[in-house]
Amino acid sequence: MQITYTSGEQVEVYRFSLPVTVGVPLLALFLQAFVPRRFPFFSYFDLPLLVTIFFAMARRNPISGLLTGAVIGLVQDSIGGHAIGLYGIAKTVVGFGASSLGVKLDVENAGARLLVTLGFYLIHGVVYFAVARGMVNMTLNWSWGHSILAGLANALLGVVLYFLLDKFKQRT
Repeated sequence: MQITYTSGEQVEVYRFSLPVTVGVPLLALFLQAFVPRRFPFFSYFDLPLLVTIFFAMARRNPISGLLTGAVIGLVQDSIGGHAIGLYGIAKTVVGFGASSLGVKLDVENAGARLLVTLGFYLIHGVVYFAVARGMVNMTLNWSWGHSILAGLANALLGVVLYFLLDKFKQRT
């Protein structure tokens, strides 16, 4: 599993068609909102987060990643029973970070994608926890063991999902 540094000339930036740009996040949000009601184990996965990470790493533009994360997070807040802004803030941070990291590292291989997704899953959890506890005064408990296992499950799903979503990439 090799993570390599890439220069600015080597970076491939991708774009997506409008139906993919809108449809994939909406599908992820829909599945995240309704599938866990039927299959409770699915609540361990965060499909909107995985989609945010994928689009941010593929576009490699920090502003685009930031906006993608913000929009997906705010929509997730509005359809869930959460305070508006919790997922918005956490996914904004992840979108910005993933797109910034995508410029610096080769994130096209499965090993790098696994590690990046695990890392950003944990960052997302820490930011969400900090904002929920510090700003909203929600009562939450943090478990590193649970977070790491859920992060690994999301990272494994992410590698498979990213492989499927790679089919929609268009070179700029």
